[in-house]
Formats: sequence, C-alpha cells, structure tokens
Amino acid sequence: MNSAWIQSSLNHFDWQQFGTAALNSILYIVIILVISRVAYWLIIYLLRRTLLDHKGKKILDERKANTMFSLLRSMSFYLITFTAILHTLKHIFNFDTGTLLASASVLGVALGFGSQSLVKDIIGGFFILFEDQFSVGDYIQTGQFAGVVEETGIRATHLRDWGGELHIIPNGSITAVTNFSRGKMRALVDILVPYDEDLDRAMKVMHSVCETVSTEFEDKIIDPPAVQGVIQFGERNAVLRVIGFTQPNEQWSLERELRRQIHSAFLKEGIRTPQQNIFMSDPLKRDKEKT
Repeated sequence: MNSAWIQSSLNHFDWQQFGTAALNSILYIVIILVISRVAYWLIIYLLRRTLLDHKGKKILDERKANTMFSLLRSMSFYLITFTAILHTLKHIFNFDTGTLLASASVLGVALGFGSQSLVKDIIGGFFILFEDQFSVGDYIQTGQFAGVVEETGIRATHLRDWGGELHIIPNGSITAVTNFSRGKMRALVDILVPYDEDLDRAMKVMHSVCETVSTEFEDKIIDPPAVQGVIQFGERNAVLRVIGFTQPNEQWSLERELRRQIHSAFLKEGIRTPQQNIFMSDPLKRDKEKT
C-alpha cells in the first residue's frame, strides 16, 4: 500500500518545476557569493586607499591606520557574511526578513548567556582600539606572549614573535599589556673592563665610539648614547655603562652596534677584554688553547 502511494506520488511529482526551482536557487546562491566577494574586496580597496595609501593625504599615523584597517576589515567580513546568509535563507525558505531578524535577536540573547567569552572578546577589542593600547606593528608583551602585532580583529589579536610563531590571543584575555613601541626606548650596554686596565682611557675610547655611532644613527636616536661611568665592581672586572634613547624598536640595533664598535676600538687601542685577561692569567688554559 505504502509502496503504491510512493510510486503514485513520484509519478505525479513535477520534476521539471523542482529542477527549475533548484537551478534558480543555485544560481541565486552563486550570485550572492559573487556579489559578496566583490563587495568585500571593494570595501578592502577603499579602506586601503583611505587609510594606507601613502600617496594621498594621511588621516592617521601609520600604526593607527594599520590597526583601524585590520579592525574594519574584520568587521566587514562578518557583516557581509551575515548579510549573504540572511538573503540566502530568505530566498530558499521564503522567510520574512523581519521575523528572521527577530528570531535571531531572541536566539542571540539566549546564546549570549552561554557565550560570554565571545562578548568579552569583542568588547575587549573595542577598548583596545579606543584606548589605543597598541597598534599594528607595535612590539608588545601580554602574559607569557610577546611579539609584533600583525592584526587586531574584533575577537582576537595576532602576535608574531621573534621565532616566527604566530600567537592568536582572544582580546578578552588581554588584561595587561607592556608596549615596547611607545615613546623613546632605552639602549643600555654594559662593558666589562679588567681592573689592571686604565678605566679613564677605556671610557675615553667608549666616548669616542658613542660620538661616531650617534652620527651614523642620527635619524634613529633621540638622546645620543653617553658613557655613564663605572656602575659596578665585579670579582675581576669593572662594569662601564653606556645609555642612549632611540626611536621605538631601534634600541636593539643601537646596542648591537655599540658593542661591535666598542669591541673593535678596544682591540685597536690594545685594551684587553675579560676573555683575553683570563687567557693571559691562566697559562695552562692558554697553552691548551694554542694546541
């Protein structure tokens, strides 16, 4: 009986109308996807031209512009995706948009109690932006993670550390931030000099190096490096310190260059370093090194 009824239903079913409706739905979905894709790339293009195009007049500085671009790009993606899904469901199931939105709002309230972390992440992202805690390109540390900010979205922040690893941190879990890219940054170099060396002569050589490096790094230096003098007496060596202040993220390159040039100047002037001093005071180790 049931099989006969099914056979009769299949015979009377309008397959042509069903095929036409299915084809129309598929074409509509394809068109919606194409329009959504084009709209997304058009918005990205306009945002890039407005915020990141260096040829035109800049609205914001580079770091803030990159941060705003990253956030607006993320918001545009979610908004266009939601709109495309809404129109697709309306066409396929013939839903009323107002009813669907009302249902979505009620569902959203219900889900909100179970997704407080998501709401917390979104609110945290807006506070990060409005309080200007950090920007794209800044080197920051939050919790156990440190790195350069690659992207700030409405839900998460992407950090790229020196090893190349990408850390994706929910904005809601960012409770404290140390920003190494704001204001002038300190470059600090400690140099060990054996006690039997002339410390005044060593400081004079270091001062000369500081003047040379200051000229080479003129566009990156805020306060030129200067010799502070003896800051500590170790077991075998005195510690001489050099301090300078640079533009953000330039302090490490200045420290490396100071160490390199001070070492070269010490070799040229015959000022021994602690390693050389150890070899000279330990004949057995010196003989082993030669062999």
